[in-house]
Amino acid sequence: MDGMRGYRGWRWIFILEGTLTCVVAISFFFLLPDFPEDAKWLTEEERAYVRARLRVDQGRSAAERPITLRDIGNVFKDYKVILGGFMYFGLIVPAYGYAYFSPGIIKNYGYSNIETQLHSVPPWAAAFAFAMLIAWGSDKTRHRFAFAIFPMCVCIAGFAILLSVYEKAYRKTEYAALFLVAMGAYSAMPVVVCWFQMNLGGHHRRAVGSAWQVGYGNIGGIIAVYAFLAKDAPRYIPGYSICLAFVCLSMISCVIYLIGVMYANRIRDRSATNVGLTETEKTEMGDMSPDYRYLL
Repeated sequence: MDGMRGYRGWRWIFILEGTLTCVVAISFFFLLPDFPEDAKWLTEEERAYVRARLRVDQGRSAAERPITLRDIGNVFKDYKVILGGFMYFGLIVPAYGYAYFSPGIIKNYGYSNIETQLHSVPPWAAAFAFAMLIAWGSDKTRHRFAFAIFPMCVCIAGFAILLSVYEKAYRKTEYAALFLVAMGAYSAMPVVVCWFQMNLGGHHRRAVGSAWQVGYGNIGGIIAVYAFLAKDAPRYIPGYSICLAFVCLSMISCVIYLIGVMYANRIRDRSATNVGLTETEKTEMGDMSPDYRYLL
């Protein structure tokens, strides 16, 4: 398709993939139900089972009441919600930076165009396998913090190697460091998202909180675009340094968030749960209810 209608082949790749994404997204708007009780392809027994599972994870949702501006304002009064955005934001920069610029980085190792494309695949494959392992371990132990911090440490180790090693004799070491970057960044992100959103009780807080985390976090993609400039090739010291700093930002945010949820759990354990609130009021409070306990 190179040259068709005046467009180069690489442009057609983006056009076709983007068009397919838009078509699928539009169709999913009509196909995907908003809530389990709206799923027409489930039996009544299956819908009741899914509702019960969700209630165990997050309590009652209060999905029947529309979200108001007051609800949104109340969500952002909780500092833990703000931290959730920074937890994700700090990982988006290295993740996008790697996705955008890893072929150019690998090409600087002396590979041809075809060899560059071939060598860009193994880090993604390793990242997929490592992410599955981390996800399995986190779900098995029902713990999130350690399974978010460990991949971040792996990512930091990768950037530390890239910053300190640059010699032709150490090309394999630099290439191995890219494995660590991809494995760490792309394994920590889903754990951070899962941890934060599972700790948002109720439909209103989860809807607003998840939109905030993903929406604000993806602003990091703008930073990533300008982190790896052509004038900094082939070492890309500023780019690696920026990514390393943002991973540290995410790690610090996770530690503060952990302290916050542990403190909240401890206060609720020591306080009386029967404080005169009705079930409806507790439902409206979501994870701010005295009965709610956060996942660590």
